[in-house]
Amino acid sequence: MKRVLLLSNGHGEDLSASLIGDRLQASGVAVQALPLVGHGAAYRQAGIAVLGRTREFSTGGLGYTSLGGRLTELFQGQVSYLLGRLGLFLRQSRQADLVVVVGDVIPVLAAWLCRRPVVTYLVAYSSHYEGRLRLPWPCGGCLRSQRFRRVFSRDAFSATDLTAQLGRPVRFLGNPFLDPALAAAPPPDSEEQPAAPSAQALALLPGSRLPEAERNLELMLLVLERLPAPLQQPDRLGLEAALVKGFQLEQIVALAARLGWRLEGRSLRRGPLELRLHWGRFPAVLQRASLLLSMTGTAAEQAVGLGKPVMQLVGFGPQFTPAFAEAQRRLLGPSLACSAGEPGTEQSLGGTARLLSEQLEALVIGTDLADRCRANGLERIGGPGGSARMAEQILAVLDD
Repeated sequence: MKRVLLLSNGHGEDLSASLIGDRLQASGVAVQALPLVGHGAAYRQAGIAVLGRTREFSTGGLGYTSLGGRLTELFQGQVSYLLGRLGLFLRQSRQADLVVVVGDVIPVLAAWLCRRPVVTYLVAYSSHYEGRLRLPWPCGGCLRSQRFRRVFSRDAFSATDLTAQLGRPVRFLGNPFLDPALAAAPPPDSEEQPAAPSAQALALLPGSRLPEAERNLELMLLVLERLPAPLQQPDRLGLEAALVKGFQLEQIVALAARLGWRLEGRSLRRGPLELRLHWGRFPAVLQRASLLLSMTGTAAEQAVGLGKPVMQLVGFGPQFTPAFAEAQRRLLGPSLACSAGEPGTEQSLGGTARLLSEQLEALVIGTDLADRCRANGLERIGGPGGSARMAEQILAVLDD
C-alpha cells in the first residue's frame, strides 16, 4: 500500500489537504497528516490520522501579521513548537512514498529537505496580489527541483505567471476548499427555525478563531443596528449567522446583553431585527445567502467561488485586520467591497451598513452585480471538483 504524508500550515490549508487526503484514502492510499498550526480538526473530521501532539496558540498561526503577534508567539513557545513539528515531519517522511504540501514557504522548504517526492498546492500565494508573484526565498529554488513532481496554483493567473518564472508546468485545477461549500445542504434539525419568507438573505460570517470571532460578531451586530429601517424587517431581509461549534451559547448571551440584544431560542433579537444562529451549518447558510458580511479567510473565498457578493468588515485581528482585508480584495477582486474607516468606528460601521443597503438594492433591481460576481468567482476560484482532480494527479505520481 502506498503511503502519503500531508503537510500543511494553516486552518484553511488543513481543510484543502483533508479533502485531497479523503479522496486518496478512498482510492486505497494510506494517508497521514502533520498540521503545523492548530490541532488539525479538518483532518480528524475526515478520519485522517494526525501525527504527534498538537497545540493551539492564541494567534491562530497569524502572529506574522504584527510585531505584537510575533512576540506573543515567541512567549507562548510557538517557535520551539514549530521546530519540533518540523523535526517530527523529517523523521516521519522517511516512511512516505510521497509528501503532499499545502501551504507556503515553510512546508515547501521542509518537503525539499526531506528528499522525498513532493506534490505541492500553493494555496497561500497568488499573482493577483501584485501582478507578478514574488516567491519568498528559497521557495522558487525548491519548486524548480525535480523532487517536486507536480505544482498546483490557486488560480489561472498564478499558473501562467509561475510557469514562466519556474520554467516548468504549473497547473490550476481549481481549489479543493470550494467543494464543501457546494455540498448538499443538510436537512433542518428539530430546533432550527424556518427561514423568513424574505426575498433576500444576508449571511454573517464572523470567523472560526475564538476569541476573535466573538469580537467580530459584536461588530456585526452594531452594523445591523445601523441598517435602514425597511431592511430591519424580517419579511424584507432574512439575517443568518454561521457559527463554529466552539462558539458557546453562554458567550452569545453575554455578548447580546452588552449590546441590548436578547436571545430567544436560536435567534438574537433587538427591536424588529432577528438574527438566526446556526452552528456547524455553513454550507446551508452560504447557499441561501444573497449577500455575505464576512470577517473570514477561507469562508469568504468559498463564497466568492459560489458567485456571491461579499461585504468585508474590518476588525481588530489577529486575522481580519484592515491589512488582511485589503490583501483579500486584491486576491478575490470585484466580488468584495469594504467601507473606509478604522475598526469599530462610526465611519466603518455606518459605512458598511450603507454599502450593504446599496448592494442589496443592486441585486433587487437586477444590475449586473450578480453576473459579475459569478464570472469573477470562476476566474479566481475555479469550478467544483478541485480535490478530485488533484487526487487524480497525485495517484498518477504514485504510479510512476
